[in-house]
Amino acid sequence: MKNDSWEERPLQDEKERTTVLKLEKIHKQFQETTVLEDINLEIAAGEIVSILGQSGSGKTTLLNLILGLEEPTAGKIYFNDKEITHTLMEKRPFNIVFQDYALFPNLTAYQNLIYGLKNEKERSSSDEVAELIQLLNLEKHLDKPIHQLSGGQKQRVALGRTLVMKPQLLLLDEPLSALDGVIKESIKEKIQEIARKLHLTIIIVTHDPEEALTMSDKIVVLDEGKIAQCSSPIEIMSESSCHFVEEFIVNQLAIKQRNIQQIFQASMKLVAT
Repeated sequence: MKNDSWEERPLQDEKERTTVLKLEKIHKQFQETTVLEDINLEIAAGEIVSILGQSGSGKTTLLNLILGLEEPTAGKIYFNDKEITHTLMEKRPFNIVFQDYALFPNLTAYQNLIYGLKNEKERSSSDEVAELIQLLNLEKHLDKPIHQLSGGQKQRVALGRTLVMKPQLLLLDEPLSALDGVIKESIKEKIQEIARKLHLTIIIVTHDPEEALTMSDKIVVLDEGKIAQCSSPIEIMSESSCHFVEEFIVNQLAIKQRNIQQIFQASMKLVAT
């Protein structure tokens, strides 16, 4: 692959963004069980898109189809207008950060980060690696073994190891599921910063409505293998397409908001007394 500098990737105006990934009438069946049905989806360059659904909704299968780990039973997948439905995973210009990070425990943070460059040194220059390390705030952690890193630091190393290979599309499998509190919020911000600065298209798979709503430009809500709604976070909260979206996302977040407000109100009363 050509060694394009990140700074050379053109940042498009939101109205001018072109479709980079297109799924057309995707159907996936395992033996007699239908897992995905009539999936039609377009993802634009530079978008952060979350695939949101409960366990068993088909979101992991959809991720695997995009990545190339599985082939659809019917339908077609296009990337930059080229059909890749049957293209092998290693031939697709995509990369993924798995839920468990899949870091090598016997290597340091830096050795993990540059591991993919061992056989493809031309993929990123030393200056670009240094720029990426700075972007991920990893300067002070490069010589640490993996077991000495926090969850957030491991996530950033895993992101770095993927990004040095300059994928044209980045997939994140439940990127925040193992993180808590402030660390989770900092990783959210870092993912958004990466998408903006590197002009990178990112697809996130998550079961958490709050994560999807606060990170994404667009959310694909899956319910029993079908797209229940594909909209912006604001549209989902204000114009739910069906009862499932209303219950799974809107009502769930409304309950959480109410509970937090009650805690704040109770604490303010204690302070006032």
